[in-house]
Amino acid sequence: MRWETTPLLEIEHLTMRFGGLIAVNNVSLSAGRGDITAIIGPNGAGKTTVFNCITGFYKPTSGRMAMSHTGNAAPADVAALTVSGNRFARRGDNALFLLERMPDFEIAAKARVARTFQNIRLFTGMTVLENLLVAQHNALMAASGWTVLGLFGAPRYSRAEKAAIDRARYWLDLIGLTARADDPAGDLPYGDQRRLEIVRAMSSDPLLLCLDEPAAGLNPRESAELNDLLKTIQSQHGTSILLIEHDMSVVMQISDHVIVLEYGIKISDGTPDFVRNDPKVVAAYLGVEDDEVAHVTGEELR
Repeated sequence: MRWETTPLLEIEHLTMRFGGLIAVNNVSLSAGRGDITAIIGPNGAGKTTVFNCITGFYKPTSGRMAMSHTGNAAPADVAALTVSGNRFARRGDNALFLLERMPDFEIAAKARVARTFQNIRLFTGMTVLENLLVAQHNALMAASGWTVLGLFGAPRYSRAEKAAIDRARYWLDLIGLTARADDPAGDLPYGDQRRLEIVRAMSSDPLLLCLDEPAAGLNPRESAELNDLLKTIQSQHGTSILLIEHDMSVVMQISDHVIVLEYGIKISDGTPDFVRNDPKVVAAYLGVEDDEVAHVTGEELR
């Protein structure tokens, strides 16, 4: 189990309060390096709140979120970084980040975490290609020296611009949208917009890709295309994927690891088969009373 032996992200005792409401209550979980990890649960379970904490949109009330780029986040290293008061530390090829201390732009740029949202957020007036170039803004600005070097055709910027276009065209080829590279993104069918948003996030070269309900609104054919895309991202790029999803056909087909939340509390954590057959999970989805949990089966989640 890679989430136990080689985790990319380790969350310990995460709690998020909004006044008197506890949206996430003492949740601990791990996302394995190279795994597709799904967070599921009924509406209001706290799934998106966890995502918002990981990506810096919320600052958690308490808890630790440690992300290690190349090696395991050794407890001694995490403790030393915690005591130091710093947000991240580098040692050789590895970098260790405490996400709860970092603003959202640093989590994206330094920790290399990218995300999508429940509602599509493409730049609909820009072309399909331009949407993928915008995702590489930081690299292009760095190549320009954060000034106007790009206007004068500086060699470093020209090389970076060509690399950005090549990367964008690679992703367009992968999702079959090369022929529509110059069309406005808002003119694409809904399923193509969903996939474009995912590869736009991948254009920033993340190590952890967070997807908030990527299959929402998709028909069965589009869901199958989404599954193929996510498995390709996992196998060919080694990207770790963390997703929230209500479509159990997506979750159970592609996930290596499933975590279940209910009312902000983790109630199950394991392989898809384990979670599918966990009576507590089925009870949470069906609204079964506590004294009836032992009598439910996992058929409803297949």
